Amino acid sequence: MAAVLIGLVAVFFLGMGLLGLVAPKRLIRPFGISLESATARTEVRAVYGGFGVAVAVLLGFAAFDVGGIQRGVAIAVAVALAGMAFGRLVARFAERPERFYPSWLYFWVELVLATLLVLAVASPLAG
Repeated sequence: MAAVLIGLVAVFFLGMGLLGLVAPKRLIRPFGISLESATARTEVRAVYGGFGVAVAVLLGFAAFDVGGIQRGVAIAVAVALAGMAFGRLVARFAERPERFYPSWLYFWVELVLATLLVLAVASPLAG
């Protein structure tokens, strides 16, 4: 069961990462961010693209517990996702995003994915 839960999160990161690499403007468009320079597109390719693919690969190894890394990787990525959700909560009080999409949708996506990772390694079904 742990492999399935971790694999689901890996698919999310892989999708985000590949989209960030090949279509950075499309990935970031819902947030109203303009990517008019090569430098801006490079940043999205690096942070959303390269990082997303790297996390997906790492989660892939964790899903099969290669080298005994499953618990550590799952918890580290869960904490990173929770940190992203926390940043959206800070924004709620600092600037109040005006719509549910994209900010609040991704808040919930991040919380759900973090929870799946914790459940994958902390539940009796883990392993």
